[in-house]
Amino acid sequence: MKLGLRLPQRLGVDLQHDVVEAARTAEAAGYASLWTYEQLLFPETPLEPYAPPNVPWPESGRQTADPLAVLTAAAVVTEKVRLGTAVLIAALHTPVPLAKALATVDQISGGRVIAGLGAGWSSDVLRATGATRGDRGRFLDEMLDVFDAVWGPDPVSIRSPRVIIDKASVLPKPASKIPVMLAGGASNLGRSSSSTALQRIAQRADGWLPLLTTPGPAGAAALRADWDRIRDMATGYGRDASRMELVVVGNVTFTDRPAGPDRSAFVGTLDQIVEDIHTAEEAGADELIVDLNLQDWFTSTGKMLEKAVEIRERAAA
Repeated sequence: MKLGLRLPQRLGVDLQHDVVEAARTAEAAGYASLWTYEQLLFPETPLEPYAPPNVPWPESGRQTADPLAVLTAAAVVTEKVRLGTAVLIAALHTPVPLAKALATVDQISGGRVIAGLGAGWSSDVLRATGATRGDRGRFLDEMLDVFDAVWGPDPVSIRSPRVIIDKASVLPKPASKIPVMLAGGASNLGRSSSSTALQRIAQRADGWLPLLTTPGPAGAAALRADWDRIRDMATGYGRDASRMELVVVGNVTFTDRPAGPDRSAFVGTLDQIVEDIHTAEEAGADELIVDLNLQDWFTSTGKMLEKAVEIRERAAA
């Protein structure tokens, strides 16, 4: 199983220097991929908790730098690592400009982009761009339709609720096929499992981006069961399920002492975090994204990168 690292976008990051330093350090340390995430704003009194039942929004989320700008900076200073979004919220973007932006970054990077998308969950974030929770699924489906059209051959023609293109060139095209991965749908997210989300992944995505929240054999079994279900459905749609990727997200929170048996995955000491990395591997993950953006005690990106390198070395050992 490969390891990826989420780039620093959080409050306190020196965007002029830290993004480039993190990208270079991660590639040199052997990380296979670099990832960004999207958070548009930080509500003072959120309509929904960060995670059920009442997990508060992290203070570090008060700044989340633009994911594609950060990914572009990483593309310029790296050569081999894949560059992914985990995830962009489809309802926050108009489809054609986003397709064009992703294709541009793919050209800059020489064909290393992965487009990770999600439907979103926060009403505060969605309504800031004129969307509602009811729009989430149809906006995501429309985004996938537009990607298929504008990344294909010119002239492009497509009609959807928000997009009308009648025989036009839409350039640049991606340097190579951009894998489109989707988040959501898992039963271990703290939110209920969504058959519609799993079906969308099986029918349309090149891979799945779930969170791992339950540690140990139970977490591995639950994640593997959902992944097997997705691949079985994909086969039923006539797709080659063996070409789909499972890339698990690990949101790390370190503790001074070992966390108890009721802990969430990726919460605990370094030894426990390494155990959770192996749990993701046992679940059948092709890759795991290590996210250290939640660590408020990091005094600098340099400290974060020291821990990232240590995690990479421990996991490899």
